[in-house]
Amino acid sequence: MKKKKAYTFRKFMTDVHLWLGLASGIILFLVCFSGTMLVFEKEIESIFAEELRVVPSSEKLSIDELTSRMSEKGTVSSVSIPTEAFEAYEFRVKTSPKDRRGTTFMMDPYSAEILKPEPSPLNGFFSVMFRMHRWLLLDTSIGRPIVGVATIIFLFLSISGIIIWFPKKWKWKAFKPGFKIKWSANWKRINHDLHNTLGFYSCIFLVIMILTGLCWSFEWYREAGSQVLGTKIFGGRGGPGITSEEPGSEIISLSEAYTISNSELTYAGKTNISIPQEETNVFEIRKYDDNNWSPSTPDLLVLDRNGSVVKKELFDEKDLNVQVASLIKPLHTGEIFGTLSNIIYFLACLIATSLPVTGTMIWLNKLKKKKHR
Repeated sequence: MKKKKAYTFRKFMTDVHLWLGLASGIILFLVCFSGTMLVFEKEIESIFAEELRVVPSSEKLSIDELTSRMSEKGTVSSVSIPTEAFEAYEFRVKTSPKDRRGTTFMMDPYSAEILKPEPSPLNGFFSVMFRMHRWLLLDTSIGRPIVGVATIIFLFLSISGIIIWFPKKWKWKAFKPGFKIKWSANWKRINHDLHNTLGFYSCIFLVIMILTGLCWSFEWYREAGSQVLGTKIFGGRGGPGITSEEPGSEIISLSEAYTISNSELTYAGKTNISIPQEETNVFEIRKYDDNNWSPSTPDLLVLDRNGSVVKKELFDEKDLNVQVASLIKPLHTGEIFGTLSNIIYFLACLIATSLPVTGTMIWLNKLKKKKHR
């Protein structure tokens, strides 16, 4: 009589990996597929949308004059000034009391012509992909926790998958097959290698996406992350929260504020100026260094109404925990290093989309093998 094999830790992790994967496979497929589509959203839309370029003439009109022209559309809350001469200025305008976030308008800085880009035919597609990625196209209160729970399961799948990937014998001969795909084998072996090997290579990037993505799903997770980092995650969304030391005093012009920002932040880069709307508000200026290691790390300059510097915050001089907290979104979306990280994240998301499919096929092949026996 054969002895029954002991139920080992490895066998336990294999079962956990299998049943959690089967239970969450469809949801993870949809979330990962939509995430893959969203990685290059801006780049793809720019291909199909009309390119808004201006023809440089003699001199640009002043920011104040451009803002005055744009104010005909509503209340101008901010202006973005690009580096290149052929790029249009971007204005955020509240066209009505219901328009809380404001509407984006582009303007030719040489002629003050308001440019109206044709809507991209892919706007609707990416809107669907975004809602699928965040809420599975369901109501927010229902879809968000479902995606959050599936994301937690994906974390366990990633950890258990790495444990299973390690061979029983720790010798190079046993490790070697896990690093490559044997294309000359039959389709079952190729499918297994696609799941095993590609899952291993993408795991570190998937874990980063998982740990950062949970910040949008659960408030308790976001608060716990803030406690661990020692600083508020998403705490800078409302700006630095500084009020004027001389409320109601005479305010400098936008041109003067822009000149001061260039004297304080001497590098070339896109500048975004938030315009004071109330007597207690100040100028909040964020500038992105064209030559910085990341396109998602602006420096902050806060000017009082009279032009005095209230706060100057360089990203590279922030504490490490504050830098990490402010990079949660670009770490999740892949924007942190620009095109390079976008390509890596696209491939990782593509692999993640395939894992539920290849994993299910492995399980079905094993079922057929057992029935055959």
